[in-house]
Amino acid sequence: MAETVAPTTDASPAVPAPAPSKVVYRSGEEIECWLTDMDGVLVHENHPIPGAPELIRRWVDTSRRFLVLTNNSIFTPRDLAARLASSGLSIPEENIWTSALATAVFIKDQMPGARVYCIGEAGLTTALHEAGMILTDQDPDYVVLGETRTYSFNAITTAIRLIVGGARFIATNPDATGPSKEGVLPATGAITALITKATGREPYTIGKPNPMMFRSAMNQIDAHSETTAMIGDRMDTDIVAGMEAGLHTVLVLSGITQRTDIATYPFRPNQVLNSVADLLKQL
Repeated sequence: MAETVAPTTDASPAVPAPAPSKVVYRSGEEIECWLTDMDGVLVHENHPIPGAPELIRRWVDTSRRFLVLTNNSIFTPRDLAARLASSGLSIPEENIWTSALATAVFIKDQMPGARVYCIGEAGLTTALHEAGMILTDQDPDYVVLGETRTYSFNAITTAIRLIVGGARFIATNPDATGPSKEGVLPATGAITALITKATGREPYTIGKPNPMMFRSAMNQIDAHSETTAMIGDRMDTDIVAGMEAGLHTVLVLSGITQRTDIATYPFRPNQVLNSVADLLKQL
C-alpha cells in the first residue's frame, strides 16, 4: 500500500495522507515518464523483485517513456538487457541508461571530439567512442575513470601523471565498493580516492547522486521534471538526487533502505512503497 510522507514540525501536527488514487499525480499532473533504479528495485541477486516484470511490461505495452538507471559503467545497455533477461526481466536496451552513457553525453556537451584517457570496460569505452571521443594516452583533455574488475597499477599511474599534467579528471560514479561472490570489491570511488590523494585533484563525478545523471536521462526520453518520477531503494542516492532534480520521488523498501531509516534523513520521499508491486495498483 502506498504511503505519502509529509514533513512535520514540533509546532504542527502531521498532514493526513490523501486517499489512495489509481494514478500517481504530482501538482495535478499525471506522471508521464519514469526513471527507476535497478538493483533493489527491479532485481535482487539476479532474481526479479515481485511486481517488476509486470511493471516493465505495463510500461512497454502502453508506450510509457521510462529508463532503468544504473551507476554500473562496465556493461553496455545491450549487455545489461541480456543479463536482465536471464533474470526474468525483459527490458529493451534503449530503456537502459548507465553512468557511462551519461558521462559520454556530458563530455560531448562540454568538448565535442575530446581526447580521453579511459580506465574502464566495454560499457564506458563504447559509450565514449560512439559519442565521438578520441581514446588516447597522448595529451588527453580528460582522464575518465570507470568501473572495471581488473584495475591496472600501470593504468592508474598513467592517469595520475596525466592529471598532474593538466588533464581534467572525471569519474563515472562514486561507489566505493561493488559486490562479488567472494565479498566486496574496490570500485570506482575507492580508486578515485587513490588518484585524488596522489594528485590533489577531485574528480567531477557523473553518476548518482549527481542530478546530472537524471538530467541526461530525462533529455534522452524528452521528459520534463514536473511530470517525471524516480523510483529508488536508497535515500542517499536515488531519492536525494531525484529530489534535487525536481522529480516526484518514490522510495521502495525492497532494497537497502528500511522504513526505520527514513527518519534519520533531513529530507523525505514523496511516496514510500513496500515494492514496485504496490506501484502497479496506482497505474
